Amino acid sequence: MTPEEQLKVIKRGTAEIINEEELLEKLKYGRKLRVKAGFDPTAPDLHLGHTVLLWKLRDFQELGHEVYFLIGDFTAMIGDPTGKNETRPPLTREQVLKNAETYAQQVFKILDPEKTVVVFNSEWLGSMTAADLIKLTSKYTVARMLERDDFEKRFKEGRPIHIHEFIYPLLQGYDSVELKADVELGGTDQKFNLLMGRHLQREFGQEEQVCIMMPILEGLDGVQKMSKSLGNYIGILEPPEEQFGKVMRISDELMWRYYRLVTRIPEEEIDEMERLVKEGKLHPMEVKKKLAETIVRIFHGEEAAKRAREHFERVFSRRELPEEIPEPKVQVPENPVWLPILLRETGLVKSTSEARRQIRGGGVRINGEKVKDEQLKVDVLKGELILQVGKRRFVKIKPENVLKFRKKVDTLK
Repeated sequence: MTPEEQLKVIKRGTAEIINEEELLEKLKYGRKLRVKAGFDPTAPDLHLGHTVLLWKLRDFQELGHEVYFLIGDFTAMIGDPTGKNETRPPLTREQVLKNAETYAQQVFKILDPEKTVVVFNSEWLGSMTAADLIKLTSKYTVARMLERDDFEKRFKEGRPIHIHEFIYPLLQGYDSVELKADVELGGTDQKFNLLMGRHLQREFGQEEQVCIMMPILEGLDGVQKMSKSLGNYIGILEPPEEQFGKVMRISDELMWRYYRLVTRIPEEEIDEMERLVKEGKLHPMEVKKKLAETIVRIFHGEEAAKRAREHFERVFSRRELPEEIPEPKVQVPENPVWLPILLRETGLVKSTSEARRQIRGGGVRINGEKVKDEQLKVDVLKGELILQVGKRRFVKIKPENVLKFRKKVDTLK
């Protein structure tokens, strides 16, 4: 492709490029550009929100450029203060490394492993001396640091800002110096950190990187950004049926952003589907099923995608039971057993408190019948029972799978 044609591909779906003219000039160099994106392993699982950046990295790979997938194992121990109203609790080295182990397996669902260089920023940041760090901090001022939105807000409100939080963007920016990055990608909330990379490259006598900001993907609630801590996420390693079901929960309006940001379906095809839905010629439910199937196919393959769609249509569209229902062995303190304890022991919920909330909300069924009584006791030896929590979680309790009762009796509080 010509530099102009490459630029058109790169621009698709971006929120902002600083700056476009510089990027075009770099594309005219006729060499592989060094393209960097950093991910701090603060949690073990990646979700669809992360894939917005990964797909753009894949674009650069397919255009023949060199992608550096940077795992911020050193910076993760500090914690990115971006968007935080208070200081983040630091992670231990052990926690960070445990989370980082899973990243390579996940990112190669999208990135080409043969065209990806995986680097850890502890390789250079871990060997920094106190003198090196002081030299780095001399490259920026406190006044400029306080211009950052989250710092400015906390400063005005009298909330603490710790010195190590000022150091985080400097270290992220220094990663670009160390890698001699031509381009760095990040979400729109990372603009300050990405620009720090440009600033430090200039301070160290390097050509400044181009910063490409990608949109933030909203989670299932359609309001806040996708986040595991908020529970509004779709994990890329979640089971196919779970992924499919979660995608079907997003709003009709939001599905178009998902199409554009987390799939490779051509823009023209998406525009055509959107037009047909607006004209009433195509049902949004069918379009959403196609989206869900496409996402499952990316991470689990063609057969899994077909099975996930069939499962959804069988269980939810036609209100039938799934073909395969787990049949766990369960231990209970007594028989009949208090329903919240039974739900917890089967793994359908994490606690009796959650079970009670689900019952109050009408989310629990026994053999298809909605349960309304939080104090219900269930005879687990009388016959087979199918327990259901929400729309997607089922277990079958068989009398022969009820193990010897535990001696310790759970409290019914």
